[in-house]
Amino acid sequence: MRDQRRPHSPDSGDLPLELSTFVGRTAELAELTAALGAGRLVTVTGAGGVGKSRLATRAASRCAPRDGVRHVELAPVRDPEFVGYAVVEALGLTDHTTRLPRETLLAHLAGREVLLILDGFEHLVEACARLATDLLRRVPGLSVLAVGRRPLGVAGERLFPLAPLGEDDAVELFVERAGRHGTPVRDDGDVRELCRRLDGIPLAIELAAGRLRMLSPGQLLERLDDRFRLLTGGGQDALPRHRTLRTTVGWSHELCTPEERLLWARLSVFADRFDLDAVEYVCGGQGLHADDVLDVLSALLAQSVVAREETGEGVRYRMLDTIRAYGADWLAATGDAARLRRRHRDWYLGLTTWCELEWFSPRQGEVATRVEAELPNLRRALEHCLSEPDEAHLGQHLAGSLWFHWVGCGRLSEGRRWLEQAVELGSGWGRSRLKALWVLGYVAILQGDSVPALRVLLECREEAEQAGDLTALAYAEHRMGCLALLSDDMERAEALLRSALDRYQEIGELNSNVLMGQVELAMTRAFQGDLPDAVRWCEDVRQVCEDHGERWARSYALYVLAYAAWADGGLSDARALLTDCLTSAHSFHDLLGSVLAVELLALVTGAEGDAAEAALLQGAAAGMWPSVGVPLFGSASFNAPHELCERAARTALGDDRYEECVRQGRALGREAAVRRALGRPSSDVPPHDSVRHVRAILTMRKPAGSPTRKGGETTG
Repeated sequence: MRDQRRPHSPDSGDLPLELSTFVGRTAELAELTAALGAGRLVTVTGAGGVGKSRLATRAASRCAPRDGVRHVELAPVRDPEFVGYAVVEALGLTDHTTRLPRETLLAHLAGREVLLILDGFEHLVEACARLATDLLRRVPGLSVLAVGRRPLGVAGERLFPLAPLGEDDAVELFVERAGRHGTPVRDDGDVRELCRRLDGIPLAIELAAGRLRMLSPGQLLERLDDRFRLLTGGGQDALPRHRTLRTTVGWSHELCTPEERLLWARLSVFADRFDLDAVEYVCGGQGLHADDVLDVLSALLAQSVVAREETGEGVRYRMLDTIRAYGADWLAATGDAARLRRRHRDWYLGLTTWCELEWFSPRQGEVATRVEAELPNLRRALEHCLSEPDEAHLGQHLAGSLWFHWVGCGRLSEGRRWLEQAVELGSGWGRSRLKALWVLGYVAILQGDSVPALRVLLECREEAEQAGDLTALAYAEHRMGCLALLSDDMERAEALLRSALDRYQEIGELNSNVLMGQVELAMTRAFQGDLPDAVRWCEDVRQVCEDHGERWARSYALYVLAYAAWADGGLSDARALLTDCLTSAHSFHDLLGSVLAVELLALVTGAEGDAAEAALLQGAAAGMWPSVGVPLFGSASFNAPHELCERAARTALGDDRYEECVRQGRALGREAAVRRALGRPSSDVPPHDSVRHVRAILTMRKPAGSPTRKGGETTG
């Protein structure tokens, strides 16, 4: 389980992120901070746009517990079953096992003191209530700050209803926002009356301030009064401040040009953040020329309808939930929602296809980052495909084409869920279904779930043979070779992998999958005692990877080369190779590649003479294995060097000191463990005598597993 945090917004509140100045709320901030100190479950409730998220984030920062605050954005989550995954993602965790997200969370949070912010849960109340109740009951150090328009409704919940701003604070906010828009105003009668008419709702004030370049406060007040009078006869069942907000949003909508209203409605099809290229493709056409999209988007940005963010992936945009919901209603009313959802699906299908191709290129790191940023929209596209009977094949293609993300970037559990849904919906011999089948088998292998993996791979092979699909047949055979490797049937594994590689060559296939087939074949050779042949295979993989700028498959080739260097007593070479391997694996959030490298670095460190550090690194690896599966895969081959390292360290340190070092290493999080493993410089210390005989020891023992059980497979 890793501690590295995936990128997410620290303050996804009811107001645009770039307008983050905190105005007023001094008393409320103090009261909420006190409530968090007095109870473990506090829920901030209030109307949309009232500033709940911003206040919650400020209060949380004031009373952050020992292990920090974690913010979970739930607005983009539609399926209640994905609530647990959203929390796992916000905590930056990777889990390769078949454990449910709740089990992963319980294992990670045990012994920690964390404040969890569940933001925007109102459409997922039951799922959030169950999760919060269970976590709070079983994790004494956990506190939960829920933020939504209604209570969770569970025992022990402290409610903190948030009212709109008082008049002075509302005026201060309006004046401050007006200045930001380059249209300064004074605190006068019109401004105060306008803020009163807007009920002190921050979002409504934001929208009004965005109109000052066209209208004075007096003119705004006059037009707003007209709008209120128009709507006084309807919606009387809603709370007054809810009517005020919707009226204000509607009034802002009416003041937009037809093109701005059209784009507003079409932007609602996006989940969470989006970029300009996506907007131009999805929203352009039929009344809005693609060349005009940027100008119209800029106008919505100036009016605070859309927020702009600078991210590691470039400039991205987002709409606030209240504004998006209003746009979605308008989109539905136009009868154009189905077409926009299809265009959204097509854009993200195209993006995924491009990313899959570019994974085998120097842009591999960029691809990993891009897909991570686009996950909310990719999930929405998957939901659309898998909810439309005629689009199951597109869902299969999309889920299968994301194999590199599920496998290499810590998304096995989520990927398996999408793949299983996709496979269940469709039947027949379609190429998309066959791809989804072998990718599903691949994911199941990495989770150590061999029986379902074998079932779907056999199904894939049979259907591929009947359909004459040589590509799917090669991939099915390749993955079945991996299963043979896991069951320690080295001869069968070698035969299947050689056959798959021959098929790849016949059809002209060359990508990370093919290179990993070579790495896996090299491992069968190593475990059958032919290290020189294993080295030849992996040197070839390394050269091809470097020619194409591929880093992920290369990292596993380096792992095998380091294994061979260590066995030959080349400790400096082994350390350099493992440092490179671990750096790459860590950059891709590849937990399996990381833990394998740390395990082997422990052995190298012990052979260099630092028994205490070797024991500590063994402890660090031990802390990472529960999120991968059975430690060292239950393999005698993997365990032989581990046991050798442990015996040498115990002899040098004594049992008590060894166990203490292991405990220290186990207490490290993934980030700290990786920094520790990478922090040691290369050494020219001669190898211990034990290393001189390791090759003989390894080749004499019949292995019960292989380095590719998950190591090779995590690279596609």
